[in-house]
Amino acid sequence: MLATQQLTDFLAVVADRPDEAAAQRAAVECAQRALGADIAVLTVESCATAAVGLPAEEVPLFALTADHLLGRPSTMWAGDVRYHLAVAPLGGSSAGMLVIGRRSGAFTDEEVCLLRGMARVLELSLQAVHLVEAERRQSEENARLIDSLQRRQRLFDELSSVQRTIAQREPLSRILDRIAGAAAELLGVDLAGLTVLESDDPGRMSLIAAAGIPDELMARMQRIPVATLGVVGLAIMGDELIAVDDYAASPIAVPELVRSRLQSVMAVPVHENGVVVGAMFAGSHTEPREWDEASREVLSAFAEHASLAVTDARALHEMNAAFHDALTGLASRSLFVTRMENALGADRTGGIATLLIGLDRFKVINDSLGHQAGDRLLVMVADRLRDCLRPDDTAARLGGDEFAVLLPDGGTADAAELVARRIVMAMRDPFDLDGRETFVTCSIGVAFGEPGTHDAQELMVRGDLALFEAKKKGKDQYAVFDPAIRESFKRHLEMEADLRRAVLRHEFQLRFQPIVRLATREISGLEALVRWQHPVRGMVPPLDFIPLAEETGMIVPIGEWVLREACRQAARWNAQRGKDGPLTVSVNLSAVQLDRADLPGLVESALAESGLAAHHLIIELTESLLVDHRAEIVERLKTIKALGVRLAIDDFGTGYSSLAYLRRFPVDIIKIDKSFVDDVGDVPAAAALTHGIIQLGQALQLSTVAEGIEDAGQLSELADGNCELGQGYYFAEPLTSDAMQELLFPPPAA
Repeated sequence: MLATQQLTDFLAVVADRPDEAAAQRAAVECAQRALGADIAVLTVESCATAAVGLPAEEVPLFALTADHLLGRPSTMWAGDVRYHLAVAPLGGSSAGMLVIGRRSGAFTDEEVCLLRGMARVLELSLQAVHLVEAERRQSEENARLIDSLQRRQRLFDELSSVQRTIAQREPLSRILDRIAGAAAELLGVDLAGLTVLESDDPGRMSLIAAAGIPDELMARMQRIPVATLGVVGLAIMGDELIAVDDYAASPIAVPELVRSRLQSVMAVPVHENGVVVGAMFAGSHTEPREWDEASREVLSAFAEHASLAVTDARALHEMNAAFHDALTGLASRSLFVTRMENALGADRTGGIATLLIGLDRFKVINDSLGHQAGDRLLVMVADRLRDCLRPDDTAARLGGDEFAVLLPDGGTADAAELVARRIVMAMRDPFDLDGRETFVTCSIGVAFGEPGTHDAQELMVRGDLALFEAKKKGKDQYAVFDPAIRESFKRHLEMEADLRRAVLRHEFQLRFQPIVRLATREISGLEALVRWQHPVRGMVPPLDFIPLAEETGMIVPIGEWVLREACRQAARWNAQRGKDGPLTVSVNLSAVQLDRADLPGLVESALAESGLAAHHLIIELTESLLVDHRAEIVERLKTIKALGVRLAIDDFGTGYSSLAYLRRFPVDIIKIDKSFVDDVGDVPAAAALTHGIIQLGQALQLSTVAEGIEDAGQLSELADGNCELGQGYYFAEPLTSDAMQELLFPPPAA
């Protein structure tokens, strides 16, 4: 609490100064007093801009080098006096260092952390000063930003008022409500608001401040999936401003908002220390808006101030944690990084290792058992982590379900791998949550560094990249950083950026594969399969982009388009079928889509818009989806089934098959995985298993579909075993709409 008070006093003193020079002078004076230093110096771009205890012109700038940023314990001679130094970097437009020194001895880790907190506060304050100056210059130089000088002055006054409330430590909710109200008024819109990502689940967000939004809607917009909120979700996921002038015609429009007559909407991301933590949005119900450059800059300016308020509040919260995580008692991120810098700066042989640890499936536990159970699990994970380490090692909780370990005497990379292996094995044992055995594994990224060669930031980045690699390879394992991982991650980011653009540019296409009645060889249905026609890469295989789309949430707009387009196309063909009878169309559903509360409404809307009869639509679920059998998921599927839609289990028999799943879920069809069909004509065991699945389906009155039929032998074996339906290249490959049109309705012979 003492450190928190010192930081609060520091902010009050610095924020009260009228200009940059006064703020810099106040900062060094306050830092010297708070930390009991003999001297304090602020350098900006290699110049001493403020100093106490020593004239600025007598500061030996040559002794203050970039090596201090690596955290090495160091000293400095000024005249005939030797000072022990502590250094905190200052980023942003005023890049430099905040340096304190004293004659009597070195500074502690906690004092260094406090100094860094002061440097961050000073950086934010100077950014605010620069922002005000930039806005004043922009007000003078760019009259097009606002249609009158009076409106520009109002904007400046509002932003200045927001800055004062931040410096005065008003409640964050009051500050953000004020920002939302001012944005709505100055933009002349019906509504404005701010959503933030949930700290325990970054895939969900909540509306925390708003103007023009009813209280009942505010209450509903809590912990909603990011990907379901259209423009706001895209702004967060893409870290860019998204503006839609005609919302109803937009491919990313949310049907519920279209029905509420939302005309135009714009959203811009909100950041904390450069990381997206939410989005600010503005919208119009009464009339369409063309979001010109001036409107975009106004919303961006308010979003920047929301970022400043959130960052400032989070910095205070972190200081209140007294350098340790309040839940687990492990070191905080700030203390962890400080100790890492000290280890890298030490004058000794041998390397250090950093292990970044992420829990696998923690979100499922949080969602199914509740957040209190999730917190208890995190505490038990922390205890198990401590048991794997030596007394001199440091374990930290970085946030959410992310942990880190510092091995200051790692010795070699092999020794670090032994610790990583020990932690992975320890996490595999069950956890006891209120008498219930709960399992959660972990993925670990290992990075190894040498003192004097690497800095803390680079080591953290390497650990993050290695953790990403471990998760990509299947989780429940560790990966050691290798330069090739960086290139792999770069390609991943490029593919992600291309995927986001593909949604906006409508680069996806549908292919249709016939489903045939094996007894008569008649086409009874079609499976709709999505393909991505990349303008440079060409046709991207589904296995290359579907997992990425699910990871980023982009599968939501893609999946909605697939569902609507498949229903529309099937309804058009059924209208032409006449006496041949209607076709069914099968659409695959991902886990991300199944997690949406509005999924039944989406299915109902797609059927209504296309005119397709509900019993002609089949929703396909993979067996792995059935493992997550939360009550709300089961109810969601029952609601869809009540519409008349049929449900199928895809890839049946590949790992999770269970009579319990077939009993619990309202399934109509099972699709036999291709791996069984491949060997059905040659391997007796495969044929027996396949016939067993067919008989199981018959006993439960379920239709059976064999996937991947490629030759006549497979067809004959399956037909003889009373398999009802089949699909595969033996009948036809996935076809374009035009090719399927010709197959279904061949032109008359000449």
